[in-house]
Amino acid sequence: MSNSAGTPAGPGPTARWRPVRLLTLAVFALAGLIFVTSFNTARGTNLRTDTSLLRLSDLIQERSHKNAGLDESTAALRSQVDALAARDDGSTRAEDDRLRALESTAGTTEVSGSGLTVTLNDAPPDAQAAPGYPEPQANDLVIHQQDLQAVVNALWQGGAEGIRVMDQRLISTSAVRCVGNTLILQGRVYSPPYKITAVGDRSRLARALADSPAIQNYRLYVKAYGLGWKVDEHRRITLPGYSGTVELHHAKPVS
Repeated sequence: MSNSAGTPAGPGPTARWRPVRLLTLAVFALAGLIFVTSFNTARGTNLRTDTSLLRLSDLIQERSHKNAGLDESTAALRSQVDALAARDDGSTRAEDDRLRALESTAGTTEVSGSGLTVTLNDAPPDAQAAPGYPEPQANDLVIHQQDLQAVVNALWQGGAEGIRVMDQRLISTSAVRCVGNTLILQGRVYSPPYKITAVGDRSRLARALADSPAIQNYRLYVKAYGLGWKVDEHRRITLPGYSGTVELHHAKPVS
């Protein structure tokens, strides 16, 4: 005989905490914890005025000035050492010629010739999107590490004999790195506009810049949002040699 509507047929099955239910509850609990933590952190920390970040910025600037002074001292001492070595090393002319060739390749001696300078800059503070382009995000209006690297790589590809970024000569161990839109190069800190100068055949260098896909993409942002892009040609320019330390702290054999 059937039971009436809405009447339980009998005792139901005992509730069980299945693994799937436990996993679901754990996920929701973790999500809630992350949300609360993020809310409290965001409410309690102003990333633009946080004193710890300001102290870090001051420390970076202080170390940058100190490194600049050390670079000057290192250059003076290296000049004295080179003069003494040239006088007393007892090497042959062939060995001296080979050493000079290696120094030129390493970027520790000055190089002169024709060349060009590329200047990159952030967009103006009041930058607006050009017609047909979406409104810019904050990252669309500043120079990034990949933009600087794209220019440096293109200039090397174009046969540059030497490259200087801001006031420092690049060598094989140089690393172009940015924190935000601040350049940190060989222990020193720079802000835009960024100047990258290369010695080499001007037509080859300009063609390498034009052919670079990364630079072509950057030039779209120049057109859309007003990022800075300028190329100046030089009939003759001299880049000083790298004056910092050239000691390797870590090395790995090439296989």
